[in-house]
Amino acid sequence: MMRQSGFTLLEVLVAILVLSIGLLGLAGLMASSIRNNHSAQQRTQATWLAYDVIDRMRVNRPAAIASSDNYNVLIGAASGSAGLAGADITDWKADLANALPAGDGSVDVDANREVTVIIQWNDSRGTGGSNAQQLRVDTQL
Repeated sequence: MMRQSGFTLLEVLVAILVLSIGLLGLAGLMASSIRNNHSAQQRTQATWLAYDVIDRMRVNRPAAIASSDNYNVLIGAASGSAGLAGADITDWKADLANALPAGDGSVDVDANREVTVIIQWNDSRGTGGSNAQQLRVDTQL
């Protein structure tokens, strides 16, 4: 009778190979999860900041309604207003830049008191994100 040797060693090597492939897949899944979780956190932050500027406008409603130019600002532009409206926009733009990567925003108030807030940031690390990801919120004062 002939004895076979090394068969158990081969089984152990195959088991280690299968386990290592599974662990690599798990590591990739965890990295993707962290990336997407960070992207979701940035979207939440952008939503909070959009409602922040809308709340600031509601607190200073007479100025927001009297002239839409008090709060109107474009992406990439600084506030041209004076007083509380100008301070609100300046603080809000600083908050955007601090909270979001390449964060910036615009506010547009029209004659019907309809407000459009657009927040833009770099979300290129997230799955399906872009370097100019935007969130838009429409409301009425």
